[in-house]
Amino acid sequence: MTVEGRINYISRTAERPRYHVNNVSRDVLPLDTRTIQIEDARSRAQPPSLTREGFALFPHKSAVSDFRNPQEVGHVYPPEIERLLLELTGADRVALSTPGVRRCAESSPDSGQLAASGKLYNSRPAHFVHIDVTDSTAVAFEERWRPKDHVRPVRRFAIYNIWRAISPPPQDLPLALCDSRSVSASDLIEADAIMDIPGKPESSYVGLVIGHNPCHRWSYFSNMSRDEVLVFKTHDSDPGQPSSVPHSAFTNPTCPPGVVPRESIEMRGIAYWFGG
Repeated sequence: MTVEGRINYISRTAERPRYHVNNVSRDVLPLDTRTIQIEDARSRAQPPSLTREGFALFPHKSAVSDFRNPQEVGHVYPPEIERLLLELTGADRVALSTPGVRRCAESSPDSGQLAASGKLYNSRPAHFVHIDVTDSTAVAFEERWRPKDHVRPVRRFAIYNIWRAISPPPQDLPLALCDSRSVSASDLIEADAIMDIPGKPESSYVGLVIGHNPCHRWSYFSNMSRDEVLVFKTHDSDPGQPSSVPHSAFTNPTCPPGVVPRESIEMRGIAYWFGG
């Protein structure tokens, strides 16, 4: 089954794109909105995989009882995600490079504010196609979060995003993912990601936004429950592995009116494989 969804690509202009985690009114994102076919990956005879498309859905029950509680999430959730990535990847070590981010579809895009609370903060879903990091940013993150108690050289590293819907199905704003095999280097546009989190110094890193390519193959997973997670890669240092999965929230045209607005939580983890 496929749905028609509107996806915001980015047009190439003379001005460098930038986007903000909090105050979207400061964004410089010349949108190129396209209506595309998005396949419900649940209907596939062969489900997507981390080693083929670069993303996959996995069953995973969390012991977190309240994902709105930053203290509980900060204590319980990171060890769960670390164990999950170790099991899925076979890596030697996993480091979680970001705190949990809870995204709320009901947040007003005009509020200009992001509610920070401990190690868990709220943000709006991103309605434009992007990849979290460039190759050079990925290397910088790898070096920053590399376990200090390992002296062996890093043979390979990969960055994963672990995304969980914490609102009941159906989701009005599911996450669409693009098969990494359908992405060309010419589709990638460098952009500055501005971390303007209240109470913290403003910082930035270089991410990627994506130009339209009719060859892109898009998927989503309908009716996600809180007992499953969507895992996708945003970088892999092994050129023989899929890497750099573009993704974006989109409005599900088949979703009935009046559903609970989508809420989700995501974490980013770096898997390390060490050499001899």
